[in-house]
Amino acid sequence: GVDICDASITKITDKLLPEIREWHDRPIQEIYPILFLDAIHFKIREEGKVISKAIYTLLAIDKYGMKDILGLYMSDTESASYWSQVLVSLKERGVKDILIACTDGLKGFENAILSVFPKTELQLCVIHQIRHSLRYIASKDQKAFMADLKPVYRASSLATAEEYLAELDEKWAKKYPSVLKSWHHNWERLSAYFKYDPAVRKVIYTTNAVEGLHRMVRKYTKSKGAFTSQNALAKIVFCAYKTIQRKWNMPIANWGLIASQLDIHFPDRHLIDLS
Repeated sequence: GVDICDASITKITDKLLPEIREWHDRPIQEIYPILFLDAIHFKIREEGKVISKAIYTLLAIDKYGMKDILGLYMSDTESASYWSQVLVSLKERGVKDILIACTDGLKGFENAILSVFPKTELQLCVIHQIRHSLRYIASKDQKAFMADLKPVYRASSLATAEEYLAELDEKWAKKYPSVLKSWHHNWERLSAYFKYDPAVRKVIYTTNAVEGLHRMVRKYTKSKGAFTSQNALAKIVFCAYKTIQRKWNMPIANWGLIASQLDIHFPDRHLIDLS
């Protein structure tokens, strides 16, 4: 049959809406080892005004190492309160456990996740933290600051990372106190990945996986200045998702090793079924 997302991505009819709903409400797995959470923003025209819409992306790595997008959620803005509603929806759809959730530093995100999945471990995106820091570092100091910062997040162990963080603090805290305060405030969640094997660390220390997905979605939406409606936006994003997912036909690299490592760290969560 003809895939209605292939016909003309700019002329999709309302016949697609039931398919979007069916896909969005489909049964999903009970356990997800890794879940990346982030939002992507678009403009739509509504009652003669151009307004912003946030699409909430839940990019999961399932227990077989396959990537999946767990629905299409939309709101006016990105907020921790709406993320909480999204996570409650996941629970209602059958998700019982998430081992590691990788997020940016949105205020209230931690509470939103833990209120729904209290056993989930949080990993803040190190790259987001770096970008945030550089906004407050003078241009002339950025290169030197990054040279001192790299040993912190690339350290071989948590203890070594904390030694480098202390050195960073000693050198830069007087000049940029708010930047170093932010690193110390978020350190517990930023440094969670140090407990794992390098193969796991590489996957979870940043939300680059979901940002890469957003870049691919933008390829399908970049010709649109502002969408004519919320439904028009949903249709285009859904078709982009379907097209992108066709290429996800293999587990992520080193999944066997990653799953074994996670099973060691989460022995009571039944990630690997050897029965």
